[in-house]
Amino acid sequence: MAMETLSAKPGDLLPPGPDGVNKTEGIQARLIAIYKRLYNYFGPRHWWPADTPFEVIVGAILTQNVAWKNVEQAIANLKAAGLLDAEAMYRATAAELEPLIRPAGYYRTKAKKLKAFVEHLWQRYNGSLSAMFSRPLAELRPEILAIYGIGPETADAILCYAGNYPIMVMDAYTRRVFSRLGFFDEKITYQSMQEFFMANLPQDQYLYNEYHALIDGLANQLCRKNRPECSKCPLEDICPRVGVNI
Repeated sequence: MAMETLSAKPGDLLPPGPDGVNKTEGIQARLIAIYKRLYNYFGPRHWWPADTPFEVIVGAILTQNVAWKNVEQAIANLKAAGLLDAEAMYRATAAELEPLIRPAGYYRTKAKKLKAFVEHLWQRYNGSLSAMFSRPLAELRPEILAIYGIGPETADAILCYAGNYPIMVMDAYTRRVFSRLGFFDEKITYQSMQEFFMANLPQDQYLYNEYHALIDGLANQLCRKNRPECSKCPLEDICPRVGVNI
């Protein structure tokens, strides 16, 4: 089953106009203008790359502390073994999962995390993601956070990309890019960073989905931790480069 493609585009969010950033504008307008620049530069990111919501969840757990290319191999192994399915994974043992997900690193711990999630899904919702994702966001988020091995970033990735909830995922890339842009300090907490974005952006699931993916694309390709390529960045003219050493 292919994942739903959402139809909103940057122009739907604000009236048409130049995508330049005016520092006298409100924070929301500045954030939207940055979003438009990134969207125009990178195009739609089509993230999360998965065929089913369950595959998104598995990927969100496996990508903890590892590059996505490693996760892709682990997911391919699970698919080949017929275990990229909630019921099949529930019936499998952690020992059966471990060699398949080894490319994703920390494979023993991550096998336990996958088992913890599917056991919760089965015991609470009889294996139904639709039933789980029918719950209100305010109730479901703390429930998912209570599952072994799932922290805020993983929980929010599951909620946004698998459940289509209007919640924006934060990560180290978001902190790096927007602290360099001068919006907040690089030591900001996950919760404070998320509150900043969600208080200053429209409550729009597609926007949160795409913005997070665009930020990660920028940080991965240009706004790197070391030796960022500022001259190629679509935000170069409005970035004060806070804390950047080239």
